[in-house]
Amino acid sequence: MEAIAFGTMLIPLPRLYALLVGLGLLGASAVLLGLPRQQHIRWFSGLLLVWLISARLGHIALHLASYMASPLDVLRFWLPGFEGSAGLLGVLLWSVWSLRDRFRAMLGAAGLCIITSLLWLLLMHIAPFSPAATPRQLPELSLSNLEGDSIALSELQDQHVIINLWASWCPPCRRELPLLAELDTHDDVTVVVINQGEDLLPVVRYLDNQRLNFRYALLDPRQRMAVASAAPGPPTTLLLNRHGRITHRHIGELSRATLNAWLISP
Repeated sequence: MEAIAFGTMLIPLPRLYALLVGLGLLGASAVLLGLPRQQHIRWFSGLLLVWLISARLGHIALHLASYMASPLDVLRFWLPGFEGSAGLLGVLLWSVWSLRDRFRAMLGAAGLCIITSLLWLLLMHIAPFSPAATPRQLPELSLSNLEGDSIALSELQDQHVIINLWASWCPPCRRELPLLAELDTHDDVTVVVINQGEDLLPVVRYLDNQRLNFRYALLDPRQRMAVASAAPGPPTTLLLNRHGRITHRHIGELSRATLNAWLISP
């Protein structure tokens, strides 16, 4: 998932595009459907709620094992995890039911929902506002671990190598580190957590206080890895295959479902 940075805040692009097309749908439906104001508000408010629930349930159904392992993720709506086709089906059914007494408005609402979904997909494909493209290969970069030893990133090879850029002041980073520490115990995964912009002492203190252990906890006080990977800010996570090629980049907080989908992808 891509995002853009506003100061220290990361705005996921899929949600920004959804906001833009949602505002467009609000304006177009107010003009074209000819509904009384209160009925229009009721329809549109219900549409937003139905889309969120339907899209979430659709995603959960596709990644059921991940959510069974971490049930609270179902309620963490700020995490990635929405299935657009399920959301579209939900709002179409909502429009049919809520506007059943206004046949023309019902057909118009359904058409606008479909057009809005197609426009969102187009924005996702064109990706305006997108940050710099992800490099295909890991840069030739060596960083120090917590013991002061130099680690060359290009020498880290495994079936999957996950590189996470984090900072102790970043709440999403703190929430996802335990999940990454759990993943680091798997035999076919190497997890590398690279602290951005902080000195040794606060990094060691935070990891010790949280009882987080990583085989590769590295320091990057000058944030060279963020520059090399075109990361807009922490948290940013990269997945590398066994050949050292970057196959995925996720900007923002990770979910268990996202990580599991990465690890089973070819």
